[in-house]
Amino acid sequence: YMSGFGNEHVSEDPRCPGALPEGQNNPQVCPYGLYAEQLSGSAFTCPRPTNKRSWLYRILPSVCHKPFKPLEEGHLTHNWDEVDPDPNQLRWKPFEIPKAPQKKLDFVSGLHTLCGAGEPRGRNGIAVHIFVCNVSMLNRCLYNSDGDFLIVPQQGKLLITTEFGKMLVEPNEICVIQQGMRFSVEVFGETRGYILEVYGAHFELPDLGPIGANGLANPRDFLVPVAWYEDRQVPGGYTVISKYQGKLFAAQQDFSPFNVVAWHGNYTPYKYHLEKFMVINSVAFDHADPSIFTVLTAKSTRPGVALADFVIFPPRWGVANNTFRPPYYHRNCMSEFMGLIKGHYEAKEEGFQPGGASLHSMMTPHGPDADCFEKASKAKLEPERVAEGTMAFMFESSLSLAVTKWGLQTSNRLDKNYYKCWEPLKSHFNPKCK
Repeated sequence: YMSGFGNEHVSEDPRCPGALPEGQNNPQVCPYGLYAEQLSGSAFTCPRPTNKRSWLYRILPSVCHKPFKPLEEGHLTHNWDEVDPDPNQLRWKPFEIPKAPQKKLDFVSGLHTLCGAGEPRGRNGIAVHIFVCNVSMLNRCLYNSDGDFLIVPQQGKLLITTEFGKMLVEPNEICVIQQGMRFSVEVFGETRGYILEVYGAHFELPDLGPIGANGLANPRDFLVPVAWYEDRQVPGGYTVISKYQGKLFAAQQDFSPFNVVAWHGNYTPYKYHLEKFMVINSVAFDHADPSIFTVLTAKSTRPGVALADFVIFPPRWGVANNTFRPPYYHRNCMSEFMGLIKGHYEAKEEGFQPGGASLHSMMTPHGPDADCFEKASKAKLEPERVAEGTMAFMFESSLSLAVTKWGLQTSNRLDKNYYKCWEPLKSHFNPKCK
């Protein structure tokens, strides 16, 4: 891998030294008889800090394929009106992974949309997907014309082949496959995870403000694959799948799309290990807002308001004095979707399980369950490790998220007793005791 977030990277497969043209992007004849192809991740006229593009030097250009035809999209959707809105606190048990002999699912056929808002044609919105799969993608790849995929594996590792090279992504790591990048996913057994899809914006590192120049997710810890190509003919047909305007389409070609011998640019896939996150926290009193745990953000057009944030709750020290240390009770103007990669979430040690999820919608109250409140209110306050051996995360959005029919009904994973975790809360009010 090469390191650095948003860097100008240069890479060529060592089997073909000198494959990158010198001093220009598009020579009349490229080295080794390659084709030059630009992949644009922003408008040509974007300001330089936000201008994203890479040049790929490939054996055949991407245009060499048969016409696209509609492909059954299964449980992938951007129809947010399938069922009536539900403002309740929602929690899902771990999503089930089918056994391969009974039902074979690869990464694409195993995509299930859980919730979202907005519309890909208008280039403004997000979707949250669950993926469950048990076989690898064979002679087929996917690219997303609608937006970026932030992929969070929870069970099983992913070997992701992209046009830029290969990435191995394991639980407690994330990867981002940006708009238009072709990729194929190899798995090694029953595999599950979460995806945050963003239409109309790319992920970036959050501004640090008074924190200073360092902290949170450091740019050097993001890894980009190195060039790797295969010159492989596929007489039986290679399937290229496009996610376009929320639908899936498939085109056939007779060669591997991973035929990029060299590339350069700042528009790439990348991965990041969540253990690299430098946690910021209170060292005096009170509970800091969860925005201090933001790894990546996709900004909206409103300053300071995210289309989507990716937030984690990693192991850390809790030392605040005279403070209720778990998350506070809250009603939020943002939507909060949470998932659990491993361990137990501190505010709800029972019920919220790895591979499951919760959604606390806009202005719906939420917070610690009754057991957590009672224990934290009576605990002796001394330095303690918080969330040791766990990793929870949150997709937070300024959009009001609608849940799909699959999420509410078909998946059969909705925990209908979730609300009961707050029922034991009782009044401690005593007007004579200050």
